[in-house]
Amino acid sequence: MTKIKTLHWPLIVGLGVFALFRPVIRVIEDQAGLHTGPGVPIGLTLAISVVWILAIGLSRVAEPLLTGIFTGLSYAVLAGVLSAILSPILQGQLQGPLTNVAALVMMLITNAVWGAIVGAVATAIRTMRRSRRQDNSFSNHNAG
Repeated sequence: MTKIKTLHWPLIVGLGVFALFRPVIRVIEDQAGLHTGPGVPIGLTLAISVVWILAIGLSRVAEPLLTGIFTGLSYAVLAGVLSAILSPILQGQLQGPLTNVAALVMMLITNAVWGAIVGAVATAIRTMRRSRRQDNSFSNHNAG
């Protein structure tokens, strides 16, 4: 529980908010009658993942894996809220994961797993950067 209290919550929420451009683009596509197929959502998910990996991996957060998991969860909650706000306006009634407990649970799990994968990759990047810095420091020390 102590680890959760020490997480960088502004970064977590900020990255969750950033990822909302994915459902917003989907809403715009739907409203404009565009049917782009699976390529756009997949591309957006990959782009969001890269931003999350870089933001978490290059920052100095203490727990990159947990930061990734909670980033995914924060996105899930924010996307659920966005759906609850927009679906009555655009569809005339509340729709989406908030109307189905199983869908809500699956959305949370899916996004937590996405965040865990991102956090694991960010951790690997951080480990490689640290290792390379130590190797450079060692070789520079021995060269002198």
